[in-house]
Amino acid sequence: MPETNSPIGRATQWLFNQAYVLLPLTMLMWAGNVTASKFAVGQISPMSIVCLRWAIVCVVLLIFSRKDIVRDLPVLKSRWPIIAGMGTLAFTGFNALFYVSAYETTAVNMTIIQSAIPVLVVMGAILFFGQRINIGQAVGLVLTILGVMVTASHGDLQTLLNLTINRGDLFMLIACAFYAAYALHLRSRPKVSDTAYFAAMALAAFVSSLPLLAIEIAQGKAYWPSSSGWLTLLYIGIFPSLIGQIFFIRSVQLIGPSRAGLFNNLMPVFGIVLSIVLLGEAFGFYQMAAMVLVIGGILIAERLR
Repeated sequence: MPETNSPIGRATQWLFNQAYVLLPLTMLMWAGNVTASKFAVGQISPMSIVCLRWAIVCVVLLIFSRKDIVRDLPVLKSRWPIIAGMGTLAFTGFNALFYVSAYETTAVNMTIIQSAIPVLVVMGAILFFGQRINIGQAVGLVLTILGVMVTASHGDLQTLLNLTINRGDLFMLIACAFYAAYALHLRSRPKVSDTAYFAAMALAAFVSSLPLLAIEIAQGKAYWPSSSGWLTLLYIGIFPSLIGQIFFIRSVQLIGPSRAGLFNNLMPVFGIVLSIVLLGEAFGFYQMAAMVLVIGGILIAERLR
């Protein structure tokens, strides 16, 4: 991190204390990951993305944050089993199941199921930490989920009524549970720097993704990135995988997992904007309604928390 006496250092220090700035930026980068994944089709194989994205993160953190890593290494080693488990579940497991489910279920199903993440976070906080939510938070949670459902169904109730459950849906639900567990874990993470902690998680994700890549190679489904594939991979590795994750870790530290998890429902909204700008898709009434529901739900939950 830059020196705090410099203008960049002061700006960075201010930013890292603003959860309500960090979280929308995080969701924008994560929504961009979906668009990037579309560009990656035919350019780089799925498990290659999962593995190489964490390799990029490890290299960048080793270059720029090795002092923090070396300083905090004793603490990280003492908590290594749980760190490795969370890195494997949330970073490798979530992304691998996400890619696999894409082959076996619809995008509508995946989006709706992914909206369960904040619900699972809240339920976990209630069950395991005795956290209570008030009526405002409950209303806000329901509104944001409705917004996601409107987005996923394109405002068509019949689309929701026709949904079916298949193996891909189950994979996606398991993936969401993995990430919810990770978000809850962040509230009790070891007292080390954000970058050192994230480096340990990224290392666990890289190591645990190697067997998945080996399976893909053995099945003859792996292929080396094209030039466009490398550009897509660099975006995925730097922004959603590195900066976005650090921002999310810091946000949970500032406002807790339940409130931070609610912002996950901004991803479909940002996804609409990116689809319009980058893919030339139209913007309709249902998208506007979804944005109002999601943003309104977050505001209600925060104002009445």
